[in-house]
Amino acid sequence: MGYCPQNISIYTVWVDHGISECFIDTLSAVVIGAYLLLFGSAQLWMYAKYGSPHHMTVQRRDRFLFAVQLFLTFLLAILPVVGFLVNVYMKNHGAVYGYMILHAVLTSMVFIYSAVLVIIECNYLLPSVPSQGHGLVLLVFWTLVFIFENIMFFNLGRKDWWFHMSSLTDKVQMALFVTRYVSCLLIFVLGLKAPGIVPVDDDSLLPPGSVKLTSLDLTFQDEVAGGSTWNNVKRKVRILAPFLWPKNDCILQCRVFICILLLIAGRATNLFVPIYNKYIVDSMTFSPIQFRWDFVLVYVGLKFLQGGGTGGMGLLNNMRSYLWIRVQQYTTREVEVELFQHLHGLSLRWHLSRKTGEVLRVMDRGTESINNLLSYIIFNIFPTITDIFIAVVYFITLFNIWFGIIVFFTMVFYIIATICITEWRTKFQRKMNLADNAMKARSVDSLLNFETVKYYGAEDYEVQSFREAIINYQGEEWKTLASLNLLNMLQNIIICSGLLIGSLLCVHLVTDMHTLTVGDYVLFSSYIIQLYVPLNWFGTYYRAIQKNFIDMENMFDLLAEETEITDEPGALPLKIKEGSVEFRDVSFSYNSDRAILSNISFYVSPGKTLALVGPSGSGKSTIIRLLFRFYDVSGGSILIDNQDIKTVQQVSLRKAIGVVPQDTVLFNNTIKFNINYGRVSAPDGDIILAAKNADIHESIMNFPEAYNTQVGERGLKLSGGEKQRVAIARTLLKSPTIVLLDEATSALDTQTERNIQAALAKVCSNRTTIIVAHRLSTIIHADEILVLKEGLIVERGR
Repeated sequence: MGYCPQNISIYTVWVDHGISECFIDTLSAVVIGAYLLLFGSAQLWMYAKYGSPHHMTVQRRDRFLFAVQLFLTFLLAILPVVGFLVNVYMKNHGAVYGYMILHAVLTSMVFIYSAVLVIIECNYLLPSVPSQGHGLVLLVFWTLVFIFENIMFFNLGRKDWWFHMSSLTDKVQMALFVTRYVSCLLIFVLGLKAPGIVPVDDDSLLPPGSVKLTSLDLTFQDEVAGGSTWNNVKRKVRILAPFLWPKNDCILQCRVFICILLLIAGRATNLFVPIYNKYIVDSMTFSPIQFRWDFVLVYVGLKFLQGGGTGGMGLLNNMRSYLWIRVQQYTTREVEVELFQHLHGLSLRWHLSRKTGEVLRVMDRGTESINNLLSYIIFNIFPTITDIFIAVVYFITLFNIWFGIIVFFTMVFYIIATICITEWRTKFQRKMNLADNAMKARSVDSLLNFETVKYYGAEDYEVQSFREAIINYQGEEWKTLASLNLLNMLQNIIICSGLLIGSLLCVHLVTDMHTLTVGDYVLFSSYIIQLYVPLNWFGTYYRAIQKNFIDMENMFDLLAEETEITDEPGALPLKIKEGSVEFRDVSFSYNSDRAILSNISFYVSPGKTLALVGPSGSGKSTIIRLLFRFYDVSGGSILIDNQDIKTVQQVSLRKAIGVVPQDTVLFNNTIKFNINYGRVSAPDGDIILAAKNADIHESIMNFPEAYNTQVGERGLKLSGGEKQRVAIARTLLKSPTIVLLDEATSALDTQTERNIQAALAKVCSNRTTIIVAHRLSTIIHADEILVLKEGLIVERGR
């Protein structure tokens, strides 16, 4: 018994216009067998060590599909044995060869092994939250099986092949092939949907010791749970659409059209480069041999336009990149400005519930992703797909249909495998982003609270917490990079398989059939290699697009966050006449379970001073925030000069009110900048006058750089009293009609407080003033004092 039939070797690939059965059966059995044995065993080891059973209820539809999946798997395990018997007793009349035994035994065992993996995946959970899809090992396995089944179509031209169905044996073999092909296709499609695997959305279903990461409270919850990034793509494009087209700039629009024309010229250049390479080779091969300098000149000129194999350094690509810079900058600028403006328009409630470091990270990643998304889609993905269709049409026209089929199926399998596995990998990228957000937020919070860390000697604790955040991030990063390596391996297998089959066919037609020339082989090989180079980047570009969409999801949700405090349609500016303030039966609560203010009513006459006192949590600072309209009241109304502040424009309202908060936060800039912030158009003389009235001018002049002194992060280089006096100077410079003082002198010593009181008394004269205070010494001059307790006014008087 020989391994292959007579006159056929295992190394013989092409026989009678088709692929040798000995070669392809051996190759398919060894490849899929070795793959599943290696990676399937590794997966079983992971489940044995880290997996835990679940007892989740599976829907009837999923149970049925799961049963179909197992049925098809076991059917594919039986078909090789049936095919072996048909070959022995009907085709070979009792002759048995080694490749037949190897293929039947190994293929049957591999499919049985895959059924075990399917059952394990559907009944056990790994510590990480699973997606709705099968693991990468089974996905790649089914892809390889389907690829080998499609290779059988290359035998359509063989005269002795059973595709012609000239006998009963041919019909039986054809029936087996159709059954096997349809089964492979169905199991491949079912594998993408993974019937029987239920996504874990509840914390109680996680295995012991699992940690469920959290992020911003976003609206893309289905996507964070593992859905495709192409979900809600219309919504994403609709959000981005206003920023993509420079509608008000004719020059930028012309740049866009020129870039498109250069892109089209690049496609034509890619086609003619290998054609002229063929012309040069043929001119040196056929008699009479000629020195065709014109071909060489045209070829080099086209290469100059094209650049390297991918066009990365060519004239066309460089011109297009240069012209696109301004268009890209326009889009990025508009998105960043819109997002920044939107964040400033969100309510204080939203900002207090968010971590600054996390929001900044979302902004950075989201705006950076805008830079690449358009370039990847327009200048990488679209040209690559266009080149594929041009190549298929060209090879069918110039050579024959088989070359077109080879190129088409190779590209299709490559793209399908890349998209499917990249979609499967998406959840790893999302988890890595969440871990990255948590790591950055942890570091920013720790550094912002530097003094608190020092007060409690918690440096080691902060370092250890940051280390744990990095370890968690690196764990998610490892999953992302490891799955990327597996994807690259599969892509390489598909690419090399197509190149092998096409090259063998081309060499056969050149050497045996003499229907093609050496130049044709050079044309084919150079064109295919030229096509494969950008195609190799297709997976990278697609992953980059996926990553950009993922990075933009959080940014989209920031843009989609509804503004809680908005101006009513047709709102008019606040008209200040005298500056009276009135609260009418005002009620308010931050949360529905606890009322902060209940039916508060008071009136402050123009130019008078009202003081609010009471224990902490009684609602004093809340009254200040409501008057400034950081929040809207739950009941009642707030009026300024008999105008409900809900019905006026927020800008005009806040322009009329000056606030000195209890916790002063300064910009990390100079003292002059922070004071000038009260009225950015104010001259230096007014700034100095405001500093003198706030009793800080002398202190500023004692600094080495005077008013140009940097105050540091949040003003930490200044003392508490200095920071508060800068805030007072800033408010004095604003010169508002209504002044709100929220514990304005709480951080000052007695002497400085007296000086400030004198300055405030001068500034607040003839201005409506509301003061929040704990010490009665700061409000003895008030025209009326309200005592608040548990959201109620319990006393009022002088």
